[in-house]
Amino acid sequence: MTLTRRQLLQSGAAAAAGLGFGMFAPPARARQTALTGDRYPADGAEIIVHPVTHASLVLGTPAGIVYADPVGGADPYSGLPRPDLVLITHEHSDHYDADTLQALVGDETRIIANPAVLAMLPAALKDRASSLANGENTTFGPMRIDAIPAYNLTPDRLKFHPKGRDNGYVLSVAGQRIYIAGDTEDIPEMRALEGIDLAFVPMNLPYTMDVAQAASAVAGFQPKVVYPYHYGKSDLDEFERRLTAATNATRVVRGNWY
Repeated sequence: MTLTRRQLLQSGAAAAAGLGFGMFAPPARARQTALTGDRYPADGAEIIVHPVTHASLVLGTPAGIVYADPVGGADPYSGLPRPDLVLITHEHSDHYDADTLQALVGDETRIIANPAVLAMLPAALKDRASSLANGENTTFGPMRIDAIPAYNLTPDRLKFHPKGRDNGYVLSVAGQRIYIAGDTEDIPEMRALEGIDLAFVPMNLPYTMDVAQAASAVAGFQPKVVYPYHYGKSDLDEFERRLTAATNATRVVRGNWY
């Protein structure tokens, strides 16, 4: 079954809870600004999914407002709460843009990036940033963050995302596990994931996967809900047809990315 973002869209604020590298209260702006999006129940709270564009999204969580791979300047984020946490998967311009970060981050914002991006950050941003390499983890208040490998497997695509450099992320908070894949193919580390509630999975050639690979990968780890993102002109109907033929355990939600 497919649900569109329009069908799911509701407004509301994410539940407030302690957050940070160490526990501290959410900034007042995070409590006062409502985030619109698709809402999913969590333990005593909710997760809000707000697609922005291509590979950029905003999550409302009990740990605060999370931006993933924000690019495109400030305009796409107009009217949204500032981020408490920014996650950056890798250095490509559709995932990392220093000017956008400088326009969006506030005094309390923390940044987590892969080591290659951390080395590129301007000094003012690096002061509020930490790196996670593949296989490492950290916490942000009540949220655990695991850095999952993201890389290409197909020989003529290896130059785009070499193994060991880029991150996906698994966020665990309020009984929910959220997988942000970044740019990757159908890798064993993705298939090995367990208990994923929400997944954001790319599919566009030549940089990530075609729809057949993506459907097979998602069927391999069976998240409860999958959002195709970073899909460009990929055929989402074909993706859903293939996924549904393989498993009925995963619901496809088409976000308003483009």
